[in-house]
Amino acid sequence: MVKPPLLKNNYIYTILLFWGALVVVSAVYIIIPITDSLAAYFQVTEQQAAWMSSVFSVFYACGFLLFAPLSQKFGNKQIIVFGLLVLACFTFLTALPQAYNTVLTFRALQGLFAATFAPTALAYVFELFPDHWRITVIGYISFGYVLSGVIGQAVADHVSQLLDWQSVFYLFAAIYIVTALLFIWLLPKVSNETKKNVMAEYMRQWRVISKRKNLLLCYGITFPLLFTFIGMYTILGDYLQAAPYYLSDEDIFYVRALGVIGMIFSPIAAKIACRVKELTLLRFSLCLSMISLILMGVSSSLPLIVIMSITYVAGIACTFPVIMKIIGDISGLERSAASSFYAFVLFIGASLGPIISLVVVEIWGRAGTHLFLAGCIAIAFLMTLSMKLHGGYKRADPFSEIHL
Repeated sequence: MVKPPLLKNNYIYTILLFWGALVVVSAVYIIIPITDSLAAYFQVTEQQAAWMSSVFSVFYACGFLLFAPLSQKFGNKQIIVFGLLVLACFTFLTALPQAYNTVLTFRALQGLFAATFAPTALAYVFELFPDHWRITVIGYISFGYVLSGVIGQAVADHVSQLLDWQSVFYLFAAIYIVTALLFIWLLPKVSNETKKNVMAEYMRQWRVISKRKNLLLCYGITFPLLFTFIGMYTILGDYLQAAPYYLSDEDIFYVRALGVIGMIFSPIAAKIACRVKELTLLRFSLCLSMISLILMGVSSSLPLIVIMSITYVAGIACTFPVIMKIIGDISGLERSAASSFYAFVLFIGASLGPIISLVVVEIWGRAGTHLFLAGCIAIAFLMTLSMKLHGGYKRADPFSEIHL
């Protein structure tokens, strides 16, 4: 094990891990603003084009279950760098001229290897940083995760407007290669230890967490978070381009970019969660998102729709660190399996969000879709009413190995 890094190195490592979280998870969202372009290019329906987002998220979710134990076996830095290099290759291949089904295959492989970052990055934090610095690093990594939901869309939208949709993938492939090289050069390898019986321990943890009611409720609350987030943004651009708004692509870019304002509340919520009851903050955050979706659906005022999209994002951004803290508190020694399944459920929701939202919008229209998404958040809120947090589990640091 290496010595704790110097203060100057702490800042460098923190910035690198924040950057890694931002660019890797952005791959989930880059399809949203270019769905129309993909549909036109491949001559498929918008629903079929949305599968490029969904298939990524499905394999991304499954990758968490695979790479969490592998990172314990081979080392965290090694798995992260390996994943970035392979992700860069498949991101590049996605942009090459080819059949639609081939692109879907490459998007699936993108998702699988993008999953190498999240289950390893925060475990790496606990190996590398001293106790007093870990919460700061975790806050920045979590901020990178939630910020990617807006930055990924905004960058993809801007690049596709200036050039074409293929350039979005070329750009991100280059970013992943540069990021991998920076990680190789600047991040230390913290352990040479080879762990044995990793899978046996992992399966034991699965058996334990499957019997904990509060954890199961947490997963039920987790599912609609990205389901509604990606669902809302999937339909946002289409109806703002239509009557009575007639916004240009550039205007819609700015609307998406304004979501960054809501993301700022994520690190703030992490600090508030240390001072108030987690369930109180969780319920408030879910209510804020639910009410925002309802008002977006029933209002025809463009300024109100934009403001409510920001408050919706703020509610979702506040929910993430709270649900992460709760899972960390109640999972104890089973954190590895508990956090992996949290991420699995989160991105299964992300994979279904665009497909189901496009189906619902055709049947019920914009207002009905927003009310449907608000109903999903309402169910999550009702689940919080069944939760009772108390002691009784062996507790470790609440954020260890919990990831988005």
